[in-house]
Amino acid sequence: MSPKRAAAAAEKRMRVVAAAGRLLGEQGISAFSLETVAKAAGVTRLTLYNQFGSRRGLLEAVFDERAQVGGLGRLGDAMALADPLEALDRLVEIFSDFWSDPTLAPLYDAFGLDAEFAQAVADRQERRRRLMDGVVARLPSAGARQDTVDLLFALTSYPVFQMLRPGRSTAEVAALVKSACRAALARP
Repeated sequence: MSPKRAAAAAEKRMRVVAAAGRLLGEQGISAFSLETVAKAAGVTRLTLYNQFGSRRGLLEAVFDERAQVGGLGRLGDAMALADPLEALDRLVEIFSDFWSDPTLAPLYDAFGLDAEFAQAVADRQERRRRLMDGVVARLPSAGARQDTVDLLFALTSYPVFQMLRPGRSTAEVAALVKSACRAALARP
């Protein structure tokens, strides 16, 4: 493939993912179809199938693009902090910023409609569990390690963020989750 064709394909892919994310944010998962996305992006359904393989593939691409835009690339910097508690606080802030993206609600709604997509995102979420395990491993004592990791994993999840969100800013939710994480670390 020539560099010109590759650039055109990449631009088309970005346009499709952006259109899909916009439609999800505006209309939710119930109105989401490959036909609607194709029209919004100015491409054919065949192009969508060639680029993404399926609706699930497109949803995964939207999720991954939201993760990139949402700053999950900063996770490595947080883990590089010398103080594990400071690293944990930074992870909470990064995930809180990410979870505040309005496109994520319809993506999570898609779990009930597509078990393969739900599994693909669950696999991505396990990366967050590994981050929490990395933080706990650096602490001198954090109670029962697996229980502590499980608590931190749950506290930094999208559902917890959404339960705490009503009436609070993203920063307020992050502060509340940081406090809960510290309490989880302090348990015997």
